[in-house]
Amino acid sequence: MRLYVYLLEGKDWAVEDSYMKLKVGKFESKTRVLKNTRNPIWNEEFVFRVHDLEEELVLSVYQHRDNYGIFNVYGDLVGKVKIPVWSVAAEENQNLSPTWFSLQKTKTAKSVDKYCGKILLTVSLHGKVKDLSTNYVGYANPTNDPSKEIEVASISSQDFHGFAGHSKKISEGKHLIKNIACHFEKLFGKNEEAKKSDEEESKKDDSSAMSTITSDYEDSLEEPPVSHSFEEVIERMRPTSEDKEMPGDLQGGVLLDQTYVVPSKDLNMLLFAPDSQFRKDLAELQGATDVQEGPWTWKSDDMCVTRVVTYIKSASKLVKAVQATEEQTYIKADGKEFSVFVTVNTPDVPYGSTFKIELLYKIMPGQQEPSGEESARLVLSWAINFCQNIMMKSMIEGAARQGLKESFDQFAEVLARKLKVTTSKFVLEKDRALASLQTEQQSDWEMAKEYFWNFTVVSTIFMVLYVFVHILLSEPSKLHGLESHGFDLPDSVGEIITSGILVLQLERVYYMVSRFVEARLRRGNDNGVKAQGEGWVLTVALIEGMNLASLDPTDFPDPYVVFTCNGKTRTSSVQLQTLDPQWSEILEFDAADEPPSVLDVEVFDFDGPFDQASSLGHAEINFLKHTSAELADIWVPLEGKIALSSQSKLHLRIFLDNNNGVETIRDYLTKMEKEVGKKLNLRSPHKNSTFQKIFGLPPEEFLINDYSCSLKRKMPLQGRIFLSARIVGFYANLFGHKTKFFLLWEDIEDITVVSPSWSTMGSPALVIILREGRGVDARHGAKCQDEEGRLHFCFHSFVSFNVASRTIMALWRTRTLPLGQKEQIVEEQQEKDEKLALSEDTASYLVVEDVQMSKVYSTELPVTVKSLMRMFDGGDLEHRVMSKSGCLNYATTSWETVAPDVSERQVSYKFIRFISVFGGEVTSTQQKSPIANGAGWIINEIMALHDVPFGDHFRVRFNCTLPLVIM
Repeated sequence: MRLYVYLLEGKDWAVEDSYMKLKVGKFESKTRVLKNTRNPIWNEEFVFRVHDLEEELVLSVYQHRDNYGIFNVYGDLVGKVKIPVWSVAAEENQNLSPTWFSLQKTKTAKSVDKYCGKILLTVSLHGKVKDLSTNYVGYANPTNDPSKEIEVASISSQDFHGFAGHSKKISEGKHLIKNIACHFEKLFGKNEEAKKSDEEESKKDDSSAMSTITSDYEDSLEEPPVSHSFEEVIERMRPTSEDKEMPGDLQGGVLLDQTYVVPSKDLNMLLFAPDSQFRKDLAELQGATDVQEGPWTWKSDDMCVTRVVTYIKSASKLVKAVQATEEQTYIKADGKEFSVFVTVNTPDVPYGSTFKIELLYKIMPGQQEPSGEESARLVLSWAINFCQNIMMKSMIEGAARQGLKESFDQFAEVLARKLKVTTSKFVLEKDRALASLQTEQQSDWEMAKEYFWNFTVVSTIFMVLYVFVHILLSEPSKLHGLESHGFDLPDSVGEIITSGILVLQLERVYYMVSRFVEARLRRGNDNGVKAQGEGWVLTVALIEGMNLASLDPTDFPDPYVVFTCNGKTRTSSVQLQTLDPQWSEILEFDAADEPPSVLDVEVFDFDGPFDQASSLGHAEINFLKHTSAELADIWVPLEGKIALSSQSKLHLRIFLDNNNGVETIRDYLTKMEKEVGKKLNLRSPHKNSTFQKIFGLPPEEFLINDYSCSLKRKMPLQGRIFLSARIVGFYANLFGHKTKFFLLWEDIEDITVVSPSWSTMGSPALVIILREGRGVDARHGAKCQDEEGRLHFCFHSFVSFNVASRTIMALWRTRTLPLGQKEQIVEEQQEKDEKLALSEDTASYLVVEDVQMSKVYSTELPVTVKSLMRMFDGGDLEHRVMSKSGCLNYATTSWETVAPDVSERQVSYKFIRFISVFGGEVTSTQQKSPIANGAGWIINEIMALHDVPFGDHFRVRFNCTLPLVIM
């Protein structure tokens, strides 16, 4: 049985700052604190599990104090109210209507006055119990309307105890009389029919009396839920779900948001139908065993459908295999929209009894596919609910978030095998926008008609026709003056003027025709040409222009637009004689391995084939500062003196998408690995989303790596530097004061390495120099600005300077430098790496020669150096010694010459549990070089520890000297 307590309000309380504690048996709960009021209003609901009708609902009022310590958790007790559970069960429909109860002070209370206010509440008991005798005194609602609040006479908790004793005596007496009657019936031996009738009558009487004996099987009195088929219970929920709204996402965040080509009803069947093949495939992929699905049951009390699923989760790196229980409950199921709330309980994991994982599945109809098929959208969010406050709360949240991300990545993978993933909303919007533009383009005839339909052309045509008709109608005349046969000169001033005007008009028309032909020839070179290759595709839809400037006050411009991105250009057609051109053209850039950062836009005035085009304005569109929704329909203001004075704008629709999915990112990382010389892994979705949220980046930006470092300004600032395909960013949070900025790789002119100094705390520094006029938004993070106006950014105190600097240099070279300069820098970097091979992965901030090393072991052995060096030749002796030392899976590579008299090899192994409780994995680089005059060998080793706490933040270095000693 469940006891629902609706706490409404209080009146005339003795204190202003208060809260209440509610307790039923061993279960208790607490309200929020209300301050500065003696008439508090809560309107809160609480639910308790009840096993015995003799239990009491205890409501305690406490005074809240802000200065109370940890030993005064509940503050001062003001008063209490006790309500027996049996009194609620005695009410009609087991509902206690809204009733005022007087608070009673306890004996330990400080005040003499026992009255300290009233409290209004209503109580409801859900669950099947034996009918109670009508002789019980209850507080029935005279109007039989539980929605109305009825203020009855104030009732104290002592009155309730009086009623309890009286009712208990009545029930005990009836029970005793029934027992005596049964004994008499057995003695006098009534016939069977009489016995049956008496037994039925006895059952009725017993059912009307409340049992006062505490039973260990109290829950068995509840009506067992009725089991139906899955389709039946879903159909049964439809009437109750039609008026319900779809709940919002849980506060933990969205784990999955995807649309599939399937009706929403079929998707619901696939996910939650009993013995679903999808659930079996998912359990097999995740390694879950002993999966037991309970039947879907209809609960009339809660008007919902629920079931329980239990299984054993497979062991992970940190947690052994544990038992998990899922309580799945339908919140809404109207045939089109479905919402399922899931509570996951894993008590066997560390601190598992202190929290529960909550999941919310939402299935909604999606947009109809172009093929006419239905689609359904699945949104899955999560939250973590802590039953009590613990110090490990943040750690548990992080571990739960990571585990759920991995689990539901597999969930999405299996679901994608079963169902077709619909075209993304972004692609659909792009297709619609481009399709509408293609239908809006004007034909050449329409543009020619619009261009040539003016006074100059019409008057010229009229005059030419007039002259031509005049020639046809004219008769040969006599020769006058200097005329000769076939050569006629004007005979009057009017003829001279007419001839001049005709010549000027013909010249003007010829100029217009040549300009129109040249403009038409330029059209079609870039418009509508599809991008080639796989990778990042940039599509620009040029819609229109507004308020374009004119260089000639007496004439309109002939504008066209040139787009430049990643060193490639696309040119639009020329719109003749207009200040508000209409293009409706689509320009695509060939696919690139790297996502573009900036799109340069410049508008030119086309003055014909023999004149140089003049700029009417320019603009720069930074993809990192605009969301995809903003770029899908954007008005770009043009810069420049003429453009600013005219307030010129361009209307664009820009779409940047990846036609090769994650493979493009992986190919890019593989290429960068060769440049960096270090394995680069695709970061987790959570890490990527956090990175994007910090700097306000679009979702296509992906994180490559991040390092802890210090930013040198007037005062050093410790933070982290983030590296992605398009930016290098810095973020620091010092006592709530956040510092963040990012720089485009294209804006960096040079990167230099500064030797260790006192100002850089004894570590090398990396100085990034921007081009003139670039990075203005990040000026607050710059160390200085030189005479040429270039900003300088200084980073130092890297945990592993060589790894960080090499990664930054490689990313910069890939984005900005030409091929020849790249090869030259790569060769220089390789020479530096050979010289600093020993310090490549060291965690020290000093160069190798300055490192102070402690002596841990020294001995003299009666063997030759040659025999001792067998310990480092990768042979059987070395493997046996290392195995005896507690190293598992010991493996080495052969020695390779990396410099004159210097050889190098790689070693890897694992520690046994007796040596390291973490069982860490070790990878190390060993170098050997001879001591001068052949007197022995020097072996240097740099060791990296994996899978141990903070293993990424340090390296261990060994130096072993094997000199030859003459005995």
